[in-house]
Amino acid sequence: MQAAACPTFVRGPRAPSSDTLRPTLAEGIAVKRPGALTRPIIDALVADVVAVEEEALEKAVEILMERQKVVAEGAGAAALAAVLADPARFAGRRVGLVVSGGNIDNRLMASILMRGLVRDGRLARLRIEIADAPGGLARAAALIAANGGNILEIVHQRLFDDVPVKSAEVDAVVETTDIDHVRAMMDALRQAGYPTRLLGSRAAGD
Repeated sequence: MQAAACPTFVRGPRAPSSDTLRPTLAEGIAVKRPGALTRPIIDALVADVVAVEEEALEKAVEILMERQKVVAEGAGAAALAAVLADPARFAGRRVGLVVSGGNIDNRLMASILMRGLVRDGRLARLRIEIADAPGGLARAAALIAANGGNILEIVHQRLFDDVPVKSAEVDAVVETTDIDHVRAMMDALRQAGYPTRLLGSRAAGD
């Protein structure tokens, strides 16, 4: 396995120049060029080398931590990332994955887990347009609570000129159960007269 950001072995014997390499979560396997001893071994014994994108690496680290209680760095989780990225390739086979390396910064691990909650729809940031009048924010918050959402953070904004002068925008970070729950909550807010959109996530398609 290789990170797509640094696919030294995937690209063949001619290594990419250092200025074409991108930062990667899989730092442990990010090398500028194949080693003189490693290349012949791979050529002789390895049938294929798979490059995985950063999103798959991130998801693999998250799954190992959340479901298996295994702390793995990006390079250590690369084998699982390859399976996640192309499950059809491994369908119907018994697949063994080597998970090696747990050298990951605690802050990076926390960020990966929180981003995983966003991807899964368990944490959503909603932008809600409300009337800039007493009770407007309270009613929107009550609707979120009535639909099972738990507000973790809220920012109230009324000064920028893309918001009507008698309106305000609220950015609410809400704890939810899944992406269907997010969609249902957004529908309830819209039906009550609060234009709402999802920020910072591709999951809901909004």
